This record gives sequence, structure tokens and C-alpha cells, in this order.
Amino acid sequence: MYHRIAAPPVDVWDLAVTPARFAEHLQVLRSSAKVLSTAELLARVQTRTLEGHSVAITFDDGYEDNFTAARPLLERVHLPATFFVVANTLGQGQGFWWDELEHILLLSPQLPSFFSLMLGDGRTLAFDLRGEQVLSEKLLAQHGRWKALLDPPPTRRAALYYQLWQSLKPLPYPQQQAAIINIKTWAGVPEYAGLTCPPMSRAQLTDLSSNPLFTVGAHTVTHPALACHSLARQHEELQTSKTMLEQALHKPVHLLAYPYGNYNDDTLPLVGSAGFSAAFTTQAQAVTQAADPYRLGRCQVNNWTGAALRRQLRRWFAYY
Repeated sequence: MYHRIAAPPVDVWDLAVTPARFAEHLQVLRSSAKVLSTAELLARVQTRTLEGHSVAITFDDGYEDNFTAARPLLERVHLPATFFVVANTLGQGQGFWWDELEHILLLSPQLPSFFSLMLGDGRTLAFDLRGEQVLSEKLLAQHGRWKALLDPPPTRRAALYYQLWQSLKPLPYPQQQAAIINIKTWAGVPEYAGLTCPPMSRAQLTDLSSNPLFTVGAHTVTHPALACHSLARQHEELQTSKTMLEQALHKPVHLLAYPYGNYNDDTLPLVGSAGFSAAFTTQAQAVTQAADPYRLGRCQVNNWTGAALRRQLRRWFAYY
């Protein structure tokens, strides 16, 4: 599982693999694995003909660099991939809230000293940056090294980012967007500032989808943590994302990936009723002959060297 093919100055969730490293990864996958499309992978699961060392390449979210950087590298080596796209980004000129939050708090040259924001649930988050208003070279280096899945926040700015990320993640999309606008106002960032990590445009996604190597899947409408929302809201996110993508691409969309890998037992029947034939999680487990089609595992690939990926593949293949 990949997200971005880029080299951002900060990448706290390990979402980015550089183009050079991704090119190495593709060579390793060609020589060390059987790279299948997701359609072939699922067909082999159903017919119980899935062979060992089989791999499917997937991307989540639908970043523009999937089109500009990943696509040509995949085409060069003729390897298939599936791109799970957040439907409401098409033609909206709007980025993802977590990227905007990361850019504001971890990269802004200067911020006010005191932060206060009333969250959608009525709570107020107040925070003092205490001497970190100016982004020093030391702070920037600390932010560049920080991996939020492994390490605690290394700075006050990072601590504020992490608290806001945790607070905004479960909120409905309108409340997330309202919070981001308020945060931009506090930081002195124009509400419609240029996107630092733009999603694919409708034209780019259509172009991508026209290549038989590539498959487009749904990643909901607004990228919610599904388990935090009502059944009605979950159903709307699933069904509407499928409809929006099918109308944009003029072809069926059969596959889903859960945002953040987040779902609950109530989500699963909704996925089937929305018309999806399979859904992918972010749980690091193999897809086997006995896999639940609505709980298919994936392993995240980080910005490893080709040699490191080869070693990781050996571990995954041996373990699973």
C-alpha cells in the first residue's frame, strides 16, 4: 500500500515514497514477486488458485503525484496498480485537511504564540506554543525526522498538530473544514492558499483510468473514520462515492478501501449493499484463499531502499 510518490519536507505519517525509491521498488517487485492486478488477485482468491509471493500494488487517497510520478514509472515497467480515490476531491481544487494542518503547524515560518479553537463537540482546545512561534532550522529538522506512529511529538508545534489531528479525525467533514478555516485564520494563511499536496484532477483520473493497467476504486466521499459515524452516514459515504466515480469515469467501480483502515462490524453489510465486491483495510495481513472479501489486508510500504524492500518482502512472505 502506497499513498504518495513525492519528497515532502515533512511526512509524519510515512505517506511518501520518493520517485527514485519507487522506481527501485518496482524493479524489486518485478524480480521478487508475482505482481497481479487487484481484479486478478480477487479472481484467484475466489477460484483458490492464488500462488505464493503474489502482490497487488495499491494507492490510497488519490494524490496528484500518483498521476504525475507513479503512473509513468508503472507504465515503464508495465505493472498494474489500483488507485483508491476520495470522490469529493474531483474538480474541487481542495486538498486533504491533514496535509493542510501539517503544513500550517510544522512548516509555517511564524505563528501566533497562543492557540484556541472550539471543536465541533463543544470542547475548546487551548495551547501555548511557548517560544516556538518562529520556525527555526532546529524545529524544521525535528519535524522532518518525526514519525507520529513511532515517536511522541518532538516539539510544541508537533504536539499541537497531533492533538488537532486526533480531535479532527472523527468529526464530520463540514466540521473538519470549518476548523481548518479557523486554523488558517489564526495562522494568517489565506483561506484559499495554494495546495501543497493536491489531489488528482478529474481529467487526470480519467486519463489514468483509460489505461488497462490501472484500476480506480473508491475511498469514500470525504475520507471519514467510518466507525465514528451513523449507519446512515456510512451508507451515504459508500454509495455516493461509488456513484460519483462511476459517473466521472463512465465505468463500474467495484472496489473500496476504508479511510484510515477504520470500520466496524456495522460497516461490512453496508459495503455489500452499496455494490462493492471487495474492500481493503490497512491491517498488515496477507490476502489468502480464506480471506473475507470485505476485510482484505495490506502492508504499507515506506520510503525504503530497494534492498530494504527486498528484505521486507522476504519477511512478509515467510511470515504470511
